[in-house]
Amino acid sequence: MSNKIGTLFGVSVGTGDPELITVKALRILQNTKIIAFPAGINGRLGVAQRIIESYLQPHQQILPLCFPYTFSEEMLNQAWHRVSLEVWEYLKNGEDVAFACEGDISFFSTFTYLALTVEKLYPDVKIERIAGVSSPMASASALGLPLTIQGEKLVVLPTVYSLKQFEEALDWGDTIVLMKVASVYDQVWQILAQRNLLDRAYVVEKATTDEEKVYHGLHDYPHLKLSYFSIVIVFVNRDNRK
Repeated sequence: MSNKIGTLFGVSVGTGDPELITVKALRILQNTKIIAFPAGINGRLGVAQRIIESYLQPHQQILPLCFPYTFSEEMLNQAWHRVSLEVWEYLKNGEDVAFACEGDISFFSTFTYLALTVEKLYPDVKIERIAGVSSPMASASALGLPLTIQGEKLVVLPTVYSLKQFEEALDWGDTIVLMKVASVYDQVWQILAQRNLLDRAYVVEKATTDEEKVYHGLHDYPHLKLSYFSIVIVFVNRDNRK
């Protein structure tokens, strides 16, 4: 075992467009031998891997890590422990590992749980976090609208956990961003309809990717079948119609 412990880099790679990677993120990706990322499902490439694949070199080693899609705390904890051990096998021998993560590594990120678990198991490990573009900012750009103006209050909610908080936020927030909205979209639509806010609500699906879809105003979309990478933005007190 090397005396030197490698550094675990959390590298934000943006929301889909490879050009949204920062200069610093690209430098770390191209100068680190071990490149980790969440593995895709059913043999497909994961989102982060698709974003960075054109930047990687043949001599680099890829390390797909399997994370379960579940709400079971026990299963999640087991998965974090398992992947942390996988990453540690490289770190303990002095190898740096760059974990590529879609969006920003501090914003509802898989990397957060990996880093926390590695730090808990191996307190001497060095972790560096590289900031990047997150989906609310990318989605606002796709809409061609500012996310906030002057004193507007921004509220971000993981909707699948927070429908009640969503209703409360509509009473005091100015811009409401709803993450993880796909499974509860119909309920969100009903709340917006009751508040007469459908014309001030927008859906952006797979922002900045080749599959991006944008819905301006939701009157005609009560039952959208959305992918996991979809968000709703509501401008509660702003009329963006021209």
